Amino acid sequence: MKSIPNETIGRLFPYIRALVCLSKQGTDTVSSSRLAEVCHVNPAMIRKDFSYFGYFGKRGVGYDVQALKEEIQNILSLKPAKKVALIGVGNIGKALLLYKNFELEGFKITMAFDNQPNKIGRKIGDVTIEDMGNLEKRVKSENIQLSILAVPETVSPTIARRLADAGVNAILSFAPCQLAMPDNIKVTCVDLSTEMARLIYYSSREDLVKKR
Repeated sequence: MKSIPNETIGRLFPYIRALVCLSKQGTDTVSSSRLAEVCHVNPAMIRKDFSYFGYFGKRGVGYDVQALKEEIQNILSLKPAKKVALIGVGNIGKALLLYKNFELEGFKITMAFDNQPNKIGRKIGDVTIEDMGNLEKRVKSENIQLSILAVPETVSPTIARRLADAGVNAILSFAPCQLAMPDNIKVTCVDLSTEMARLIYYSSREDLVKKR
């Protein structure tokens, strides 16, 4: 296989999100032009990206949505779906457990942990909430490498270190602060307040443009 640019790998993730959405809408085939429109890129870029993997679709027909989705999932090592541990079952955690489509995109929350006695033992969706005291033991026993942190900012660094010690090497955190972790631990932080502030800024700019 050719050496694949990091930019190409990065674009595969929005491609697969678009394909999942198209599949839900009942779309069986999609042209590079339509996929480019959905992903806000150039059609030529899509064709070039796919050429690295030898997947070209059918001229005049387009790409088979399901086949292309599965092809990209294989390229990104998203099949079979990876098991994920969720830490913190507050409002965000509960919403994540009730969301049904994660498995379509290559991962599945298979366990959840909290430290509040009134939550432990409750079942949300297909997952029973477990005691935080058993975190390391359970994560190791299930060979979990991916985790979602939906806990307060004050405790997220401590829990992140516990997860790393248990073998987790990738963490998605909803705490706004950056977690200081070893280089071999991949951390992505989702700062909802910052994203809302960004939306407010662009929304305000649109209003200013309309008033001119």
